[in-house]
Parts: sequence; structure tokens; C-alpha cells
Amino acid sequence: MIAHLLKIDLKKLANYRTFWVVCGLYFFTLGMTTASGMEFLKWLVRMGAEFGADINISRIPLYHFPDVWQNLTFISGFFKGILGFMVVISITNEFTYRTVRQNIIDGLSRQQFMLSKVLTNALLSIMSMVMVYVIALVTGLIYSPSISMTDLVMDLEFFPAYFLEVFAFLSFALLLGVSIQRSGLTIVILVLAPMIEAIIRANVDDYVPWLIPYFPLESISNLVPMPFQRYVFREIQDYVSVASVVVVLFWTFAFNYLAYLKLKRSDI
Repeated sequence: MIAHLLKIDLKKLANYRTFWVVCGLYFFTLGMTTASGMEFLKWLVRMGAEFGADINISRIPLYHFPDVWQNLTFISGFFKGILGFMVVISITNEFTYRTVRQNIIDGLSRQQFMLSKVLTNALLSIMSMVMVYVIALVTGLIYSPSISMTDLVMDLEFFPAYFLEVFAFLSFALLLGVSIQRSGLTIVILVLAPMIEAIIRANVDDYVPWLIPYFPLESISNLVPMPFQRYVFREIQDYVSVASVVVVLFWTFAFNYLAYLKLKRSDI
């Protein structure tokens, strides 16, 4: 059943040119950005950027094992919005062209239709995770001065965390698409959502600061902590917090369940 539902959704996307353009743009940008970090730093030095007399750019272990796992999963998280646009366009087109109605007339239940979208989101998240892992592995093998089996398996928990980060964000995009059903407006709201949440956080920070990590987009972004302070000799969180995972799992379930409830009650 799962394979059948996934096949139905992928068949609709396969002939949709925008899907291939956006996905191609996403994976190209993701690959070029994550694989060229050292060259970018060297270019900044050639352009006159100052990193301090005590910092040698060529010696920053950006791609050394095991740092590379956290470094690249953190950087890759900035590009999940491109996939979010694809999810929005995909789901809103279902309402614009009435394909959701046709699917249900043909015998697909609303629950099965929603599950097909969730499965597609999961597949896109897995593909993104695998690509980041391959890039991290290859660059780590190239740049690391020494390699041990311990380094290769240490800190791999950042990849399931990255998968969850992308999947949670795509679930949020799916909820917006099902709720608004207009691609342009939904994309605008998706772009503005982090800013809106930041304004809300700023207004509640003085009163209930403990609530900040539980905000949906904040919790999603914090799954993979920023790692780069380690290169200026600051202490960092070099692990995935179980509490953060639980919070994001809650929001992921909430996004998908609310999207299903909206679809269930919609007149399609």
C-alpha cells in the first residue's frame, strides 16, 4: 500500500517540469555549497577578508572527520526552504487543477491522499540526507589528514537529525499548502514564517524565555547545533539533544495531522 501511494504521487510529479527544475536547483545548490566550503574560505582571503592573525584558513578542519558530519548537516539545513517551495507548489496544484478531487473520485480516500504526500516528503528528506552524507564522506576522505574507523562512525546521529529537520519543515510547508491552497500566497507566508515567529519570540522572551526552544521553526532549526564556534576555541554542543528531537517529532506529527484534518473538512 505504501509503495502504491508513493508511486501515485511520484507519477504526478514525474511529468511536472517545475518539480524537476526546483529539485535540480536544490540538489545542485546543496552539492556546490557543501562541497566547496574550503575553496570559498580561500576565495574570501584572496578578496581581502580578515580572519585574525592567529587563524590559518587552510588549517580549519571544516572537512575533517568527525567535524564534517555536524558541519555539513548544519550548513545543509539552510537550503530546506527550496524543497519547501516544491512541496507548496505540488500540493496547491492539486487543488488548482482539481487532481485531488479526481483521485478521490477514482477511489483514493482523503487519508490515503494525505499519506501519499507525507511519503513523498519523507522520500525527498531521505534523498537530501543521503546526498549530504555522500558529500561529507567524500570531502572527509579527501581533506582529513588521518582516518580511523572511530572517526567514520562518530557523530553520525546528525544525519537522522538532519532528516528530521528537513521532514519537519516539509510537513510545515504541506500544512500551509493544504490550508491556503494558493501557491503564491503560501510561498510568501512560508518565507515570512521565520520572521513572524522571530517577532513573536522577541515579544515573549522577557516573560517566558523557557518557551523559546519549543517554538516550531526555532526547534526545527536547533536540531543540528551551530558547530563553527569550535574554530575560535569556544565550547559548542556537539551532539543531538534528545529533548530537541522529541519537540520536533511533536511538531511534525501536529503539522501532518492538522493538514489531514483540514483536507478532511475541505470541500474539494
